[in-house]
Amino acid sequence: MEFNFIEILLLFIGVYLFYSVGKIDSRINKIDNNIKGIKYTLDQISKQVDVPENPINNELRQLLHAGDDIKAIKRVREALGLSLLEAKQYVDSLKAEGI
Repeated sequence: MEFNFIEILLLFIGVYLFYSVGKIDSRINKIDNNIKGIKYTLDQISKQVDVPENPINNELRQLLHAGDDIKAIKRVREALGLSLLEAKQYVDSLKAEGI
């Protein structure tokens, strides 16, 4: 079975891309872990320094009390620039504290 130049080139490109994606994924995981560590440290510092609560939380509690979870999530996304998942987690953490 003979391979022409194009087939061999495509094989090398495929192997290179497969290897590159693995390296990128590893870097993303490393960055994600660093961000989690920084967030943990900031949370600890804010507890020690007694940083005031985010002012939007009162508005969110009112929305949650009225049963407007979706509006609360939308408001978090607008005000804090979080992703949909992050905004839902933020709202859920407020709910867990008790409305």
